[in-house]
This record gives sequence, structure tokens and C-alpha cells, in this order.
Amino acid sequence: MKKLILILLLFTVLHSSQSFASEFCFIAKENDKILKIEGDCSKRYAPESTFKIPLSLMGFDSGILKSENNPIWRFKEGYVDWRDAWKQDQTPQSWMKESCVWYSQVLTKQLGIEKFDNYVKKFSYGNMDISGGLTNAWLSNSLQISPHEQIEFIQKVLDHKFPISNESYDKTKNIMFIQEMAGGWKLYGKTGSGRQFDKNGNKTELQHGWFVGYIEKGSNSIVFASHIADNRKEKASASFRARNDALIKLWYLIDELEK
Repeated sequence: MKKLILILLLFTVLHSSQSFASEFCFIAKENDKILKIEGDCSKRYAPESTFKIPLSLMGFDSGILKSENNPIWRFKEGYVDWRDAWKQDQTPQSWMKESCVWYSQVLTKQLGIEKFDNYVKKFSYGNMDISGGLTNAWLSNSLQISPHEQIEFIQKVLDHKFPISNESYDKTKNIMFIQEMAGGWKLYGKTGSGRQFDKNGNKTELQHGWFVGYIEKGSNSIVFASHIADNRKEKASASFRARNDALIKLWYLIDELEK
């Protein structure tokens, strides 16, 4: 356990971003108790691909998404294909794992603007502003959410607080699973990356990245959100660095809990 933490720390020193980040937040909470908080966690940003969590709930609750492997939607020319993995046919499982943008956009088109808006409001998701459009509101656009609001949303998902089917919670949890951690804890979550825009709507050099989710062991769970915004020019995305930083802090929290 300690050896793994040291390896992760070394990786962060060499590759991560916290000391260089112009904006940074990490927050972890167990029930109503904040276990750790660093940085400004009240500022809102576009959710980017972390919005796949509420989208998954919408998709399963509406019946558009059926299971981890159904429906299979075929890739078509003209779809967003920034990554090679997105040029393949996708299932709900691969959509979440590969963070495929076009699958989200097909899903929202099938939901339609009225249903989409109703779900966003039902979830009280961030500023609930979908004026950026049915297929782009969450992508560096009008919809914004803070790290504090992210963990509040995740906690409500865990507690089944929204008026949606139990199946939609269970199936979303299945495709959110990432890995086993020390001490029998399991990690569920989603990353997201994008660009910041200025007050006039112009894209800036500031990139930002998320990693949000929870760890769970039996009936115990800890929700967390990690966010980084900076102008570093390197291959490791802001979301990768936010994820890396969160993993280290989660390992430490687990180590303390397991003592």
C-alpha cells in the first residue's frame, strides 16, 4: 500500500499539475462530513464528459438505453471523431469508458429538448442552463457546475433521491465502475476535459479537467470531485492530472480509514 502511494507521489511530482495549476480543487465527503477540501470548490465550470453520469441516468430511465451492451449505435461519418476509439460502434459501457462524445449527442437527440430540460431541472444540475443546445450545452458551454455541486449530485445519486427508476441507478453504477482499490474499496467515476471561454465567449488557452465519483465499501461511501484549470501545454490532459491527483488523495483517505 505505502509503496504504491510513493509511486503515485513520484508520478505526480514528475507529471502532475497542482503546483502549477492556476485553479485547483479537491473535495471528498462522507455523508455530511467533509473529509478533505483543497482550493476553491465553489466556482462553476462546464461539466464536459462528467455529464455522462446524469446522461446515463436519463438514458436508462427513459428506456433509450437498455443495458451495459444495448443499444449498439453505429459510428457514422460526420460524428465527432477526435479519438480513434470514437470511430467504432459504441455501447453504453464503451461510451462511458471511452468518453465518446457522439454517443452522448445521439442520446440527447433521442431524448428531445423538452425531456432533456426536464431531467436537468429534476436533477437540479448546476446552473441548469441548457441554452447552449441539445447536443453541446455541457461541452465548454452554457451548462456549468461547481465541485461542491458535483459531490452533492453524486451523493443524491447514491441515495436514490431523484424520481427515476431504480434500474437506472443500478445500470449507471455498473458502467461507472473503474477499478478495485485497497482494503476492498471500489472506485466509480468519470473524467472530463474542455477549454475555458472568456466573458465574450472566446476560447482561451486555459484548459480544465474533472474527475468526479465515489469510492464504496459495503454500506460506506465517500463522494469526491477533483478539478484542475491551467494553461500547461503537455500531452497529459487536465482531466488525466485531476484523476491522478484524486487517486493519490483517495489512497491516503483509504489508508487512514483502514488503520
